[in-house]
Amino acid sequence: MPKLLYITANPKKDVSQSKGAQIGEVFLETFQKERPDVEIERMHLYDMNITRIDTDLLYARAKTSFMGNTVDQLTEDEREKFKRMHALADRFIAADYYVFVTPIWNLGAPGILKDFMDNMFLNKKTFITTEEGPKGLLTGRKAIHIQTRGGLYSTGPMVEFEMGDQYVRKALAFLGIDVMDTIVAEGLDHFPKQIPEIMEKAKQQAREAAKEMAGSTVSASS
Repeated sequence: MPKLLYITANPKKDVSQSKGAQIGEVFLETFQKERPDVEIERMHLYDMNITRIDTDLLYARAKTSFMGNTVDQLTEDEREKFKRMHALADRFIAADYYVFVTPIWNLGAPGILKDFMDNMFLNKKTFITTEEGPKGLLTGRKAIHIQTRGGLYSTGPMVEFEMGDQYVRKALAFLGIDVMDTIVAEGLDHFPKQIPEIMEKAKQQAREAAKEMAGSTVSASS
């Protein structure tokens, strides 16, 4: 059964309090109408105990790659964190479609999203190194990013400072995933009186993007 992984990186759990979640729910509702055969799995990152790269994981990755150790030869802490990292990556790899919903904070994405994505960069599992450079292994999949912005980053002096959407798109592309155009709702803090119009525009984009993703052909190879 095809699967869509819906990933939110915002501590707000109430959809009514999160503009990004509101746009995301419109996307999901439209997608489900188009593709009732696709299973939806939700990941609210702030509810998860995500493994962070620390000393144990740094050593575990080094030992099991170029140092020639097996997983059984790791310390107990290294082995536990290493297995948790791979288990989370396995859940990610099992999906065919991905929807990321994040705000922009301090020019970038919430730190918890970086912690999550750090678990996905596994040599020989999600990418390989070739003579021509790294090659993503998660081909045949599609993803989209929904981002909310208080300020303006698509035009004007802040364009070069937007690093949240850039990170999401480049990280997914590195892994071999086909990334659709980002849905952006911006100026939400700068133009409070225009919020209804900004939101409706983003929701309409979400409906159109959901139909496009639902109609796309995927063939996850991993």
